[in-house]
Amino acid sequence: MANPRTVLTSAPSSPGFCSSSSSAFVPPAPPSPSDGELLRSLHRLARDLSAASDTPAPFLRAALASITRRSKLLAAAFDDLVTCAPAAAGDLPRSASLCLREVLLVLQRFKALAADCAARSRMRLLLQSDEIEEEVRELHQDLATLLDLLPVAELGLADDVVDLLALASRQCRRFAPAAAAGGADQALKARVLSLIHGIEREIVPERETLEEILGEVGVSDAASCGDEIESLEREIGDRTSERWADAMIALVALLRYAKCVLFSATPQPSDPKLLIDAAEVDDDEAEPPAPPPDFRCPITLDIMREPVVVASGQTYDRESIARWFDSGKSTCPKTGQVLTNLELVPNKALKNLIAKWCRENGVAVESGGEAGKCEPAAQAVSATNKAALEAARMTASFLVKKLSLSFSPDAANRVVHEIRLLSKSGADSRAFVGEAGAVPLLVPLLYSDDAALQLNAVTALLNLSILEANKKRIMHAEGAVEGVAHIMSSGATWRAKENAAATVLSLASVHTYRRRLGRNLSVVEKLVHLARAGPASTKKDALAALLSLAGERENVGKLVDAGVAQAALSAVGGEETAAAVLAALAKRGGAEAIVSIDGAVARLVAEMRRGTEWGRENATAALVLLCRRLGARAVTQVMAVPGVEWAIWELMGTGTERARRKAASLGRICRRWAAASAADGERGSACPAASVVPPAMMAS
Repeated sequence: MANPRTVLTSAPSSPGFCSSSSSAFVPPAPPSPSDGELLRSLHRLARDLSAASDTPAPFLRAALASITRRSKLLAAAFDDLVTCAPAAAGDLPRSASLCLREVLLVLQRFKALAADCAARSRMRLLLQSDEIEEEVRELHQDLATLLDLLPVAELGLADDVVDLLALASRQCRRFAPAAAAGGADQALKARVLSLIHGIEREIVPERETLEEILGEVGVSDAASCGDEIESLEREIGDRTSERWADAMIALVALLRYAKCVLFSATPQPSDPKLLIDAAEVDDDEAEPPAPPPDFRCPITLDIMREPVVVASGQTYDRESIARWFDSGKSTCPKTGQVLTNLELVPNKALKNLIAKWCRENGVAVESGGEAGKCEPAAQAVSATNKAALEAARMTASFLVKKLSLSFSPDAANRVVHEIRLLSKSGADSRAFVGEAGAVPLLVPLLYSDDAALQLNAVTALLNLSILEANKKRIMHAEGAVEGVAHIMSSGATWRAKENAAATVLSLASVHTYRRRLGRNLSVVEKLVHLARAGPASTKKDALAALLSLAGERENVGKLVDAGVAQAALSAVGGEETAAAVLAALAKRGGAEAIVSIDGAVARLVAEMRRGTEWGRENATAALVLLCRRLGARAVTQVMAVPGVEWAIWELMGTGTERARRKAASLGRICRRWAAASAADGERGSACPAASVVPPAMMAS
């Protein structure tokens, strides 16, 4: 601790300038508060600390309550100081002023510690309870020393105020957190760690033991248990405590198990948060809420999954800006500024805001399942955490067994909701749920009349389908594909329909399943309907699924017959995936169907001008394929669009590497056609130039 009789900070002789030994600019220190302001700050801070009543965890009650008691004594003393004559005049003795400034720092540290504890997860507080108590003890000792050094005689304080300060000093010196708490927190911590070690040895925790431990921690229902899981996962991702990282990862899995066993898998009518966010069970005509503009990537206009800041200060989604840089550009897409470096700095604050908004509005950021690409950081090391693996396995077995015994929709919905949450928590959990036999039990629930149960069931299948082994289980489960198609056509909510389309997309990533799904006319027709009539997020997933199916040549005929070309064209300009679908169709036999649609080529040229980076790239690729497959019939339509030459030239200079290549190819095709048409005109050909396909134009 700094000597309270010395100045807290030393400033250079000339404010705003650094010493001669440093070349870095040192900003001037903020002016010190006057003595009057100092006393008012002390009084206000002591009063705030004395009024604090919330304790973040029961086992820290004794340690943190001591801060409140000491602050009450100090608040009474500072109340007298604020009203005394020397203080009111702002003229404290120098030694008293310096000492009180140090007291202010200690109280600020008390407040910061209390705020930090309130923001942490309870389990992490338990693991670090000895460190917290030691910090509280040190602060008490510092405060006692400062109160002893305070020159009360020079301040002219009343005797009762002097007695208050002396009492506060004695209490601070006597403070012993372990004795005050009776060592209960350390005993509780030992029981929790013992429980983790037992799970590592595949010992299933007893229900009574779990209930007792969670009660002592302060977790008493499914809502508080869920909040605790979220807090722990966030702290693991932020790497706030490397020492306890393994234990925290194990505790996340243990809490999931406890949440299922103690709360969510048994009736809890008083707790409405157990089922599903109300925002997810919407009207059939309702559209998911639009995200705030700041949450969208300026490049793709989609919600950012991993926002990063570039050197210009602008924020983009990591995947989008990385693709921009990989194409050879070194400018800021939004401002055009040449960047001094291509370093990407994570924007954690914005990421947390986006995650909170998505949770509150029931929006899944990643179309490939709730789990998404950016799963909790705990998963990165959970494969080596024996306790976490065993707890996840126990949870999966418990839930699947419970689902097999559930007879009412309400009971089934509680269990399926937990399966949905577990299956988005990591690859290992998805494997355990699949191995336990969840898929055949989920399929009949796709036909449920209960909107929440239906949504939970299809979303659980979506999350499970991310794992390769579970794709096989779903495709081979009787009625699974038909059930997903039923959701796409008759789902109770748009969210359910969207997740059903995303399930098809996930399953279609396997070559053999892509063919099988493409041969299923019902699946194709339902996807086309969603691509035409669904809200933006549903339309995006449906188009992505159709794009995957169009990757197989034998599927293209059925896709064309089902009207995929018309659906994709209607979405061009709004969804960048639409142009990619058209390019895939043109590449594998669907060029004729595209060109026969009135205005198709003009819409692709418009997308080439004004679409996103990926949209412009795919629109150009589609135009090149149409010209190569259909010759002059397509080229004449391209050349008839006003300003197409300018669009090609602009894309060659500003597009991605692939877009520049495709634009150059389209430019060559158009020039050769124009040259051949001019030559035919000079020869006075009897045939219209548009019906002639110059051989040079067909060259790549």
